[in-house]
Amino acid sequence: MRAWASWTVRGAAGGLIAVALGHTLWTGLVEPGTALAFGALIVIGELARRDVGSDTAGTAGTAGTAGTAGTAGTAGTALHRTAPLGSAGALAYALLGQAAGRPTHHGVLQIVAVVVAAALVGIVPHIARGRGPALDHLTRRVLTVTFAAACFQPLYNSGRLEDRVGQGPYLVLFLLLLLGLTALCDAVLAAALAGARTGWPYGPLLRDELRAQLGIGSAICATGVVMALGVAGAGLWAVPVFSLPLLLTQLSFHRIAAIRTTYRQTITSLARATEVAGYTRPGHARRVAALSCAVGRELGLSERELTVLEYAALMHDIGQLSLVDPVPAGATAELPAAEARRIAELGGEVARQTGVPAEVAVVVERQADPYREQPVAARIVRTVNAYEDLCGHAGGSGHPGGSLAALERLRLGTGHDYQPEVVECLARVLARGGRGGVVPVQAG
Repeated sequence: MRAWASWTVRGAAGGLIAVALGHTLWTGLVEPGTALAFGALIVIGELARRDVGSDTAGTAGTAGTAGTAGTAGTAGTALHRTAPLGSAGALAYALLGQAAGRPTHHGVLQIVAVVVAAALVGIVPHIARGRGPALDHLTRRVLTVTFAAACFQPLYNSGRLEDRVGQGPYLVLFLLLLLGLTALCDAVLAAALAGARTGWPYGPLLRDELRAQLGIGSAICATGVVMALGVAGAGLWAVPVFSLPLLLTQLSFHRIAAIRTTYRQTITSLARATEVAGYTRPGHARRVAALSCAVGRELGLSERELTVLEYAALMHDIGQLSLVDPVPAGATAELPAAEARRIAELGGEVARQTGVPAEVAVVVERQADPYREQPVAARIVRTVNAYEDLCGHAGGSGHPGGSLAALERLRLGTGHDYQPEVVECLARVLARGGRGGVVPVQAG
C-alpha cells in the first residue's frame, strides 16, 4: 500500500514535469530575464548542496535490511536540508507577483519548468560524482512549488488578492500563511515517501519532519518571502542580496554536518576497540546499533533519541575492556546479574571519559538493570544485545534453536529482564528483515 502511494506521488510529479516542460517549450519563456535569475539561484543552491545522507541515514556505515535501516535520522529531512538556497529560490519564484514594481506574467507551469530545469542542471555534477540526490528530492521540490504557485499566482494575477489584502502587511501575512501550508505539505510528502522507502512508522517520521521545518524550514520560508517582496520593490538585484544569508547558513550547516560525521566515526572507532582486543565478535557493536535503531524507530523514538540510542548501542560493550579475562564470545547476556551490572557500570565510566553526552553514558551503565528501572534506550540495547548474543551471529555459538528460539527465550524473560513491547517490536523488525530475521550489515 505504501509503495503504491509513493509511486502515485512520483507519477503525479512526473506528469507535472512533462506538462510544464512541454507547455514552456511550446509557448516560450515569459520574462526570460527573471526566469534566468531565479533559475541561476536554484542551480547555485543545488551545486552548493552536500550529500549528508551518510551522517543522518546510517549507523556509522551500517545499514539494516531493505526497509529497516538502522538510522538516527530521517532521510527525507536530510535531503531537504542539503539545498535550502535552491528551495528558497524556488519558493520565491513561485510567490513572485511583481518585479521592480511591474507585474509579472509567468504562470504556474513556467514556474515548475524553470525549477525543474534548474534543479536538473544543478544536480548533474553530483550525479557525475556518484552522489546524486534521490528521486524523492525532485518529487518533493516539484509538488511543493506547484502547491505554492497554484495557490498564489491565479489569485494575484486576477487581482482578487490585491483587492482583499492589498500590498501592505496583510500580503506578508498571507504569504507567510501560504508558506506555512506549503511547509506542512512538504513534511507530509517527505514522511510518506520516507515511510514507503524504509517501512518505518509514519507518525514518528512526520513528527521529525515537522520539527525540522521549525528549524531550517523556517529560514527557507522566510527567505523565500523576503526575496519575493524584495524583487517586487527593488528588482532582480534583491536576489543575490537576500540569498547571501541563507547561503552562509548552508555553508555553516555543512561544517556542522562534517563535525557530526567525524564525531560518529570517532565513536564507531572506539566501539571497535572491543573487537580488536578480542573481547567481542567482529561487527557485534554495529549489528546491535543497526538493529537497535530499527527497533527504536518502530517504537516511535524521535531523531535525537535515536542518536542517543545509536551511540549507546555502539558503546554498550566498552566496559569489557576493563576485564582481565574476556567473556566467552563477548556474550554478556548469559552472565550472572551482578557481573553484567559491574561491566555495565564500568562501561558507563569509560563512556563519560570519552566526552559523549550524559544520556549515552546513562544508557550504557544501566543496560543490566531490571527493565522497569531503565530508560527506553537501555531497554532496547539490552534486548537487542541479548538477541545478538543468543543467535551468535558470526560466532557459531548461539542458541541451538536459531533466531526463533532466541526470540522465545527473550519472551520468557519479559517478567524481569526485557520489556515486552520492545521484544515484540524486535520481532516485527526481524519479520520484515528477511529469512531468519538476520539483519545484514554493509561494510562501512
